[in-house]
Amino acid sequence: MYVSHLSLHDFRSWPSAEIALDPGVTAFTGRNGQGKTNLVEAVDYLSRLSSHRVATDAPLVRAGCDRAVVRASVVREGRTALLEVELVPGKANRARVNRSPLPRTRDLVGLVRTVVFAPDDLALVKGDPGERRRFLDDLLVLRAPRLAGVRADYDRVLRQRNTLLKSLRQARRGSSAEGALATLEVWDDHLTRTGAELWAERVALVTALAPYAGAAYAAVARGAVRDDVGMSYRSACPAPDGLDPAAPDLAALTDALRGELAGRRGDELDRGVTLVGPHRDELLLTLAGPAGPADPLPVKGYASHGESWSFALAMRLASYDLLRADGDDPILVLDDVFAELDAQRRSQLAELVAGAEQVLVTAAVPEDVPAALAGVRFAVADGAVTRVDDDG
Repeated sequence: MYVSHLSLHDFRSWPSAEIALDPGVTAFTGRNGQGKTNLVEAVDYLSRLSSHRVATDAPLVRAGCDRAVVRASVVREGRTALLEVELVPGKANRARVNRSPLPRTRDLVGLVRTVVFAPDDLALVKGDPGERRRFLDDLLVLRAPRLAGVRADYDRVLRQRNTLLKSLRQARRGSSAEGALATLEVWDDHLTRTGAELWAERVALVTALAPYAGAAYAAVARGAVRDDVGMSYRSACPAPDGLDPAAPDLAALTDALRGELAGRRGDELDRGVTLVGPHRDELLLTLAGPAGPADPLPVKGYASHGESWSFALAMRLASYDLLRADGDDPILVLDDVFAELDAQRRSQLAELVAGAEQVLVTAAVPEDVPAALAGVRFAVADGAVTRVDDDG
């Protein structure tokens, strides 16, 4: 899978851009602020319908414009599809495939798949649990695009339920409160149904991802072995006895959530917020302690800066390897990461990803791009993207 042509209209800093791309490695180099990251961000947006840099779509539309368009020709198994998304802040975005409108914008998710390495990846191991939940959910949706609907449904139910709990906190007595309690039971059913599915999918994903993460960490960290890495899912709701992490029982998880919601009802009414569900869960990351893998320590708080970077890189590499095992080479985006790495990790990462079907690299200066990633070069400056010949 690779992008053969990228077209932008009023996306970020680009009034327009037309770029022909090849398989293999393509590097965009230029001073900071020239818009090179905006180019690869557009490719990633087509993959997930969200940005790896900002939480909302509004900053993606060029200042003073009311909409932006990202369009790409994607080649997969010798066939080309034209994917397009129109971003309209404050309104519903629109998506098309081969010029035909899609019924739902989220139907575009997964038609092109990306894995992004970025300086902010350190937050995967040092940030709050929400960063790791987002990492899992983004990967879930790339592997199974239908889960975008499950994720959206859960978020909608959670917002509605929290609003109701806040109103109940203010009116604990009276007929209106009784009616609201009956409505809360309806939202409980929705929350347990969507929450159990998200919980089950995350548990199975972590089980599948962990071996790849161990192998990737051993490849990028000096002297490490794959057993040094631990990755496990911790739910805010106690898991049922005998749960198979590779294929969790959905009915058992639904019952567990329902029971935990009933047990925490008083606490939720007192606090006016939902205390049970996958939005409270955590991905636990550990490294072998002084006594080895049998004595693991949390990466957050115990790992050195170098170990933390290696673990973050391993998580991205594991994502790539897992998606590749599903049958497609995802597009790799290395967004200004080499300047953040020491020489050894820079070289190791370059060698690990050089064989990918398409790698898109951004760097401030050409010298930041390792020799193992020699390929097509574009200079990005003064609102233009110029292909650089091999002879300079």
